[in-house]
Amino acid sequence: MTSQSPTRGADPMAHVAPPGNVPVSVVIPVKNEASNLERCLRSVLWADEVFVVDSQSTDETVAIAGRFAARVVQFRYDGTWPKKKNWALEHLPFRHEWVMLLDADEALPPSAEDEFRRITSSPPGPVRGYWINRRFQFMGRWLKHAYYPNWNLRLFLHRFGRFERIVEGETESGDVEIHEHVLVDGETGRLDSEMDHYAFPTVSAFVEKHNRYSSWEAYVALDPSAKVAHGPSRARSIVRYWARRVPFRPLLRFLYVYVWNRGFLDGREGYYFARLHALYEFLSVAKTYERQRKRQSTK
Repeated sequence: MTSQSPTRGADPMAHVAPPGNVPVSVVIPVKNEASNLERCLRSVLWADEVFVVDSQSTDETVAIAGRFAARVVQFRYDGTWPKKKNWALEHLPFRHEWVMLLDADEALPPSAEDEFRRITSSPPGPVRGYWINRRFQFMGRWLKHAYYPNWNLRLFLHRFGRFERIVEGETESGDVEIHEHVLVDGETGRLDSEMDHYAFPTVSAFVEKHNRYSSWEAYVALDPSAKVAHGPSRARSIVRYWARRVPFRPLLRFLYVYVWNRGFLDGREGYYFARLHALYEFLSVAKTYERQRKRQSTK
């Protein structure tokens, strides 16, 4: 696996704004994210350092990063661990101890600046990482119940946090972590700020992403080396482990999102969101069976 040295994004246009002065290093993994990246970068103009970790984008991603004075690093995936985010944590020359992971289709609210400044400028304490809640926009509507709240550990002291390694080898799901989580060696807390997640601008986008995610699920389900996470992510990991082994998984996923999460209160969008997650679960089941058949036919 190789990577180019960190460089400023090449763009002849003037920078939108100079880097801010909040002592945090933001890492944004991307590939052809021109439609999302500007919104994401505008939400962290206050950050002193921003890395855009690219996978040879063919659209305007690099040019947009350049306008915001982000440092662009090219990542080339060779099919094995580490994937993009964990590779970035291991190899980027961060100026700051605090690192924030942010996807291109996410954005922080204006209130995050003061909260991040307070945390990253304070003397080290027992809390070494922070979870942040996020809300999903789906079909133009912010979901208030389906998959909400949705907590993710994203801000942490670099030397104490790394992604868990669940499986070995290729999972046919791309070069970025899917359901792996950051494990922090130490106490964690929760941020007051809440992220906006523009993950599914269209139904087609949902299907494309979850087609890849279901490939990951099928691989993990049949991998004897798959590990159950430790730390704060352990409970979620155990639930996911046993959920792969129960019958009627698509129906149960629908009921979880639509009934347990009260997705029915999100109207038609909540219903469609739940049905699409049931489809995701069905794809995971079908791909797992397909892989089983292939294994049996080769023996």
